[in-house]
Amino acid sequence: MRGMTESGQGKPVSAYNATVIGREEINPQLLVLRVRPDRDLFAFTPGQFAVLGMLGSEPRVPEAWVEAVPEPDKLIRRAYSIASSSVERQYLEFYLTLVSSGQLTPRLFAARVGQRLFLGPKASGVFTLDRVAANRDIVLIATGTGLAPYMSMLRTALINDSARRFVVLHGARYSWDLGYRAELESLSRIRRNLAYVPAITRPAEDPHFQGESGRIQTLIENGRVESLAGFKFDPASADVFLCGNPEMIEAVKELLLPRGFTLARGKEPGNLHVEEYW
Repeated sequence: MRGMTESGQGKPVSAYNATVIGREEINPQLLVLRVRPDRDLFAFTPGQFAVLGMLGSEPRVPEAWVEAVPEPDKLIRRAYSIASSSVERQYLEFYLTLVSSGQLTPRLFAARVGQRLFLGPKASGVFTLDRVAANRDIVLIATGTGLAPYMSMLRTALINDSARRFVVLHGARYSWDLGYRAELESLSRIRRNLAYVPAITRPAEDPHFQGESGRIQTLIENGRVESLAGFKFDPASADVFLCGNPEMIEAVKELLLPRGFTLARGKEPGNLHVEEYW
């Protein structure tokens, strides 16, 4: 999931080259947005990100912070991880969180079906399964919208991959913040090689939730996730992906690096893959 900072530069309105064709509000702070390009969609690898953009003159949601100096002719651009499958050729899907102090997300949240916007010409990023051997287990750990790249990976890989084991550990404050929960629960029922572990950190305020509670690092440290996944997080046989809150990422790294996991950096191989978006 790409950076929370938002920036832009001057572009004419003719830069708009895509249309919003679908939107689903998970809650007032979380949004699934589908965008269709005017021309053929570029190829991408699951886990990569693309750039969206809107002019400063576009409306914003009421809860957005006041902008000091609005620039109506500026194209505000930001990179977001793609959540849709790479075999889907009609649109891209994005899982967004509202940044009230930001420039772009308040405009994306205000966009309705039919809204025109800018879509960058290509996808980028190395947070992918490409360099992971086919016989290794995959552990996908996320908080919030850090789940987005994993949705693309799973929606693509689970079509044909019935042997490699996947586990998704997704953390949020409340159950209503667990985007894609219904889809992941369904996938885990029909794909025996997928384990889905949703977890919340405020169970006292969400008493009807029947899943796990506690911070992600605690569920890893006490072995609960490994028990639910059915396999050990062993650097000899598993690769771990981390995406989301930097505090979670640092805490999990502190747990896994002493176990023998090594960070993948650029072209350097490793079995601990990190994508930070703050």
